[in-house]
Amino acid sequence: MPDEDQEREQDQERREGTGEADRRRRRAQFLRELNEAKALRERVQPRRARAARMRQQMRMRTFRW
Repeated sequence: MPDEDQEREQDQERREGTGEADRRRRRAQFLRELNEAKALRERVQPRRARAARMRQQMRMRTFRW
């Protein structure tokens, strides 16, 4: 019986490791797609994108550390 418990623990560790790798891979894919979408939005709506950039810059200038 102790062998079965060890096998279960090892299987769970393997699954968690692959789960973490999957999560990282999905997150990286999501961030790539998000950046692509932002770039596309800037090309399609340059005036709004510029205004948004300016607002963000103002937010950063007025932010207090």
